[in-house]
Amino acid sequence: MSPIQIALLVLAIAGVWAIAELALTLRKTRTVVDSLDKTVTDLNNTIAEAQPVVAKLDGAVDELTPALAQIEPLLKSSKTAVDALTSNLVEVEAVVRDISEVTGSMAEASNAVSSVTDSAAGAVQKLFNKVKAPAADAERKLAAAAAEAEQPTERVLIGEDEAAGGADVAHKSVARPAQYYTYTPAETSEES
Repeated sequence: MSPIQIALLVLAIAGVWAIAELALTLRKTRTVVDSLDKTVTDLNNTIAEAQPVVAKLDGAVDELTPALAQIEPLLKSSKTAVDALTSNLVEVEAVVRDISEVTGSMAEASNAVSSVTDSAAGAVQKLFNKVKAPAADAERKLAAAAAEAEQPTERVLIGEDEAAGGADVAHKSVARPAQYYTYTPAETSEES
């Protein structure tokens, strides 16, 4: 065999092998193309199904566009309302603070008036206790007893034991002038 025949034989074997490989590659390519064709068909079907949804979303966006345009003025007016409410709350706080101050001042004034009144009443009471003489007190008691004796009504003291079994018993009552004692923290127990 000559070298040319051997080279032709090797070339023929390489050609057969290349044709076999080409056939296998074409077969695999055909399978891939068929799979790709199915994928494209499914994708087309999905796009066809999605088109009505996209159309509805587009319509919804078209409807929302005017509403979105109205939101900005609403936000501005709500900001104005919140600012007005805040200023009103500040004013209410100032009014409450003023009322608290007035109430405190009135309480202090009331305490001062009570203290002055109590002091005046205590001074008057001390004055009458010093001026009142024992003889004048005795004359007053006798006059009260005589006036009481002339009255036809009967007086019963509350809280006494009814040991007499409901019998009419004349009770002696001594008319005393009403004495009023006032207490202030500055005074001592000299009056009583």
